[in-house]
Amino acid sequence: MSFEYLFSRLDIQQIASAFVVLFAVLDVFGSTPVIIDLKQKGRPVDALKATLISAALLVGFFFAGDAMLRLFSVDIESFAVAGSLVIFLMALEMILDIEIFKNIGPIKEATLVPVVFPLLAGAGSFTTLLSLRAEYATPNILVALGINMLIVYCVLRATERVERILSRSAIYLMRKFFGIILLAIAVRLFTANISALIGEVS
Repeated sequence: MSFEYLFSRLDIQQIASAFVVLFAVLDVFGSTPVIIDLKQKGRPVDALKATLISAALLVGFFFAGDAMLRLFSVDIESFAVAGSLVIFLMALEMILDIEIFKNIGPIKEATLVPVVFPLLAGAGSFTTLLSLRAEYATPNILVALGINMLIVYCVLRATERVERILSRSAIYLMRKFFGIILLAIAVRLFTANISALIGEVS
């Protein structure tokens, strides 16, 4: 596939549409209180590493997601339901001030879990990418994803500045508010996919 062919398929409208959808699903601004909270617990986040790994996972799943899930006899609905449960537990942590994901392993940083998965490269973003592939040309989706990853990197780098600007009480309130948002996302992701699973069984 030549560069001329790829360039000819670029469409500003498709890029803009795919960008908006991915931006809403990734919701990196909504994850800021989570990242700040992780840093306060002594679990640092490497912005560049998190961005690169997330981008690699998303691009890899974009091209090989269907085949990979079929290999393990897992459908996308089941994958999305599993991801929604993880997001649900994270939301409970934020709302109820409890610790569910205990870091007892040798890796103390939070770059991979929970920042890369499930916040950035989770079931919601994987499902969305597969859906976009059916509607838009591949080059347009990849450009939209690349722009989103650039924003993700900038936001992750700026979390310490946000932490310095905001007071502890403001961060606490943000944590509660976005905990409810995460809970709503988890419920929506769960209900949207569990109905499809029940329909297949019946």
